Amino acid sequence: MAPTAWVDDRVLPALPRWLAPIVAALQRITPEDLSAFLPPPEGGRPGAVLMLFGEADHGHDLLIIERAHDMRSHAGQPAFPGGAIDATDSDAIAAALREAQEETGLDPRGVTVFGTLPDLWLPPSGFVVTPVLGWWSTPTPVAVADPAEVASVHRVPIAELLEPAHRVEVRHPLGYVGPGFEVNNLLVWGFTAGLISRLFDAAGWTIPW
Repeated sequence: MAPTAWVDDRVLPALPRWLAPIVAALQRITPEDLSAFLPPPEGGRPGAVLMLFGEADHGHDLLIIERAHDMRSHAGQPAFPGGAIDATDSDAIAAALREAQEETGLDPRGVTVFGTLPDLWLPPSGFVVTPVLGWWSTPTPVAVADPAEVASVHRVPIAELLEPAHRVEVRHPLGYVGPGFEVNNLLVWGFTAGLISRLFDAAGWTIPW
């Protein structure tokens, strides 16, 4: 698993200019910048999520799913597409793209992966997660592809995530207070909200709230 972020310099010329602050953040960010929950020295189930940046009529956006409400862990919680890294996956990137396709129906051939964040720990489920960052260079329609895992699929405008009126603080069941976003009739909280909030902080995008 990866203790540091990684940037694929080969694809950077193909990215839109508005993603430059995210790329710059990737080049200096540390695990401690992203979460207080770092992977243990041993153990944990390897997983990956896809943090997919796109562009549509509503502007720049992020792909977020609402997990099915009867799942054993993180039920009903907004999240990035993703899941366990299977033995058939070549790496975390392959797993993140596969899971996104299975959950939303997106065509992974339209995604340009430009980096990964350091691995992070999800104590409630025991996963050590690699966040994979992609640019949706050729968007395809997305919708619920697997109702057993996904309740809804959303392309959430980044402007909505940055809007101070949509920022909240959420008390986690474990007791700590973390960031949250009220967007698209969803309350984005927990791991996903923390990742968005801290990456946007590192990129210099956050608007005081």
